Amino acid sequence: MTEDVLISVEGRAGRLSLNRPKAIHALNLPMCEAMTEALLAWRDDAAIEAVAIDHSEGRGFCAGGDIRMLAESGAKDGKEARAFFHTEYRLNHLLFTYPKPVVAFMDGITMGGGVGISQPAKYRVATEHTRFAMPETGIGLFPDVGGGWYLPRLEGRVGVFLALTGARLDGAECLALGLATHYLPSERLAEAKERIAAHPDRIGGILGELSVTAPPAAITGRIDKINRLFASDRYEDILAALEKDGSEWAAKELHALHTKSPQTCKVALRQLREGATMPDFAAEMVQEYAIGSRVVQMHDFLEGVRALIVDKDNSPKWNPPSADAVTDEWIDAIFAPLPADETWTPLA
Repeated sequence: MTEDVLISVEGRAGRLSLNRPKAIHALNLPMCEAMTEALLAWRDDAAIEAVAIDHSEGRGFCAGGDIRMLAESGAKDGKEARAFFHTEYRLNHLLFTYPKPVVAFMDGITMGGGVGISQPAKYRVATEHTRFAMPETGIGLFPDVGGGWYLPRLEGRVGVFLALTGARLDGAECLALGLATHYLPSERLAEAKERIAAHPDRIGGILGELSVTAPPAAITGRIDKINRLFASDRYEDILAALEKDGSEWAAKELHALHTKSPQTCKVALRQLREGATMPDFAAEMVQEYAIGSRVVQMHDFLEGVRALIVDKDNSPKWNPPSADAVTDEWIDAIFAPLPADETWTPLA
């Protein structure tokens, strides 16, 4: 059993506390395995009526996955990276289909893998500390862990905007967009957890009582602009629309996009377009696993990790270097289904 996640039962609720503060609780393989094991045990345990997911200490709920390990594996045979994705996506799917209510406390940084374990929860609590993002285009990965399911189901083109730019949302914005179900001041979280453990049949009422009115959500004032400028599923069209608009905001977002992997941006656009019509969450995970299995060994991911995480020079040299250089055939190859014996499958 790993010490990177603290597993306990409090009252009538199971509790999973991420416990890797130095890594802002980024998920590794043993954490995903331990959480899955606990959730499976609690699923059929009549004494456990709900599950809470939070973090032990520090400034973030969960900053993502073990990116260094993924890159080191991707530079070799990719086997360890694929094993991580396979296990992490099974955990995501288990949470998505879980028969008991799950409460995720998104207090602090909630990015990548943190989105994957919070968005399937029935109750998603944001606070004044919440910083939500899917920043994968900046490191040449892609918005996985179900991003292709959740993001296209947000209002208008907001999901596309978040996937491409990696924009950070605060707790109020998460509530306004439906990424969070409740907004609580962080000092009320301990009381919320205590009361939920005692009365798991009253989670909605407890969170409702402890909620406060969230501050104004800045993103709501930009939705019309986002819908207009990010309207196309063709990446070149979005870049052209931002350039033509000429506003300060458009210029800022265009500058942000010019720092991102063109390959990843095109992957994300197709992922969200197809994800919007997926028959169920498992089908989305099958596709994301196929994408992840390939992208993790490709130049842009290895280069993005080098530039942003290892050397920290923040000057990745993407290849293909521009949107028009990333051909449809290039993207088709990334999205091709895996052979039957390598395909992702949910837990039995």
